[in-house]
Parts: sequence; C-alpha cells; structure tokens
Amino acid sequence: MASIGQIIFGSMIFLIVIISGLIILILAIAFSVSQGLVESRSPSTVGNLAEDVVLDCRFLSNSGNEQFSDVSITWQKDSLSGVVYEYKKKAAQLQSQNPQFKNRAELFSNAISIGNASLLLRNVKLEDEGVYRCTISASKVSGTTSVNLRVVAFSAPTFTLQSNGSLFAQAHKWFPQPEVRWLSQSGQLLNSSTQFTNNTAGIIQVTSVLEDPVKDQDTYTCLIQNSLVKAISEATVTANKVTGRTYFMFSAASTKVPSLQLLLTVIFILSAIQ
Repeated sequence: MASIGQIIFGSMIFLIVIISGLIILILAIAFSVSQGLVESRSPSTVGNLAEDVVLDCRFLSNSGNEQFSDVSITWQKDSLSGVVYEYKKKAAQLQSQNPQFKNRAELFSNAISIGNASLLLRNVKLEDEGVYRCTISASKVSGTTSVNLRVVAFSAPTFTLQSNGSLFAQAHKWFPQPEVRWLSQSGQLLNSSTQFTNNTAGIIQVTSVLEDPVKDQDTYTCLIQNSLVKAISEATVTANKVTGRTYFMFSAASTKVPSLQLLLTVIFILSAIQ
C-alpha cells in the first residue's frame, strides 16, 4: 500500500505533466496568433475547362488594417516540381516556374499590399487539377494555406422550340458526363430523351429533348448535373419563342481543417494522456 508521501509525490508529478501540456498548448496558440493569419476563403474551388479561375489566398496581420510593403508569396502545386508562381522584392521571380504554368499564372499585384495573394490561373486545363499551396512571408505574418482545385467542363444550354411543340436544349461542353432532368413549372418530372456526344478531347456535348408538348407562358426547368456542377436552366415559352436563363451551383469537398476542430483534437489527446 502506497504511503501518504508517495501519493502526494505522484499527484505532484501528475499535475506537473498536465500543467506543462497546457503551457505548451497555450504557447503554440500564442505563437500561431503572433504570425497573423493566412487563409483561403475558397479552400475547394471548381475551375471550368479553358476558362480562367482564381485560387483565393489572403493574409492579415494582428492589427487587421496594415499595409504590407515587403511581401514574399510562393504558390506551389503538390507533386509538381518548381513553382506555380513566386513573388519577391516587389517583382515576379519565375526562374524556377514549372513550364505548365508559363504565361498562364499571375497575381493581382495592385492588391498585394492589402493582403491579397490570390492566384489567377488562365485557360484552365485538366492537368491543372490538384492541391495548391500559398505560402506567405511578410512583416508580422507568415504561414501557408491550401486550395484544392477540381477541373470540370460545363456550359449553359441553348433552347429551341421545335415545330412539333417539343423543347430542345443543347449544351456544348460538359465533363464528366452529367445527368439530365426536366421539370414542369410545378416541379413535376417530365418525359425527356438525352444524347451525349464526345469530341476528340473527350468533352461531352449534351442534347436533350423535352418530349411532352409545352404550353405558352409556362416555364420549364432543365437540370444538367454531374458530381461537381449543377446547371439550373429555366426556359419560358412565349408566343412560339423561348427565353432562357441559367445559374450554376458547385459542390466540392473542403480540404481545410477548422481550427476549432484541431483544438478539440489536442484537448482530447491531453485528456487521453491523463
């Protein structure tokens, strides 16, 4: 049976371990705060093939309103040699730029001083897909954030009213292959037929026909959707003419780990040690 002295000694050791762990955690948090904030407001981004996309990266000092004069910005892509883009001493440093991004990547130079390190990537290609990392080094701010870029192809359909009263829709650019549905003005699923035609690059042209006869002054919805993009197109028939409008919704899993989740994980590990 342990003596009172042994119990007290063991309790003191236990308390020292717990307090030391808490001090280390507090210092780690304080150190990270002292480095300011580097983050992306869009850690998962969808790019449309052959169009431009912006990979968001922002940095902020503790004061929150500082103008930055000496900033180093490096964009890299995982599993790819060289840099995507590098900015130092108020100028682009592209000696080690990967050839994949030559004349296609740039920063918003006029906005760097206010904490905008976002990357503009022109003419997006399928091989551009991947995880990009934005690293910032500036006065009172340093850190890295990541952006997961997914590349797809999507376009809005054009509508034509055919002589037999059916409604015809054609979208020239989709990848991967989507599903197509038609809905009535009340949201009812309608009869339709759809064809997919691949070009030499594997991009898909979507041709779909609403087989049910349409009514004047009614609005019909054509939904074209794959795993990442949904095109919601509304076609209104008026006096044998069709007017259409389309808006897009995007779905991409975030790769960013919330700081609160990370803190809770650390606390759980410390409690497990106890």
